[in-house]
Amino acid sequence: MAKKSKGNRIQVILECTEHKETGQAGTSRYVTQKNRKNTPERLELKKYNPILRKYTVHKEIK
Repeated sequence: MAKKSKGNRIQVILECTEHKETGQAGTSRYVTQKNRKNTPERLELKKYNPILRKYTVHKEIK
């Protein structure tokens, strides 16, 4: 049986920063992975927000 080791790759959730400010219902969230060893700081990526219909900055929340 294969060993499950604690790797450096972890799952993170990205949430839209602009959507919170608008006050509209719903949230734009993406789930992705990052390497904890290479990027110890929080991720910040430009992703598409389907509710606002434009590309916005999404920041890591977990």
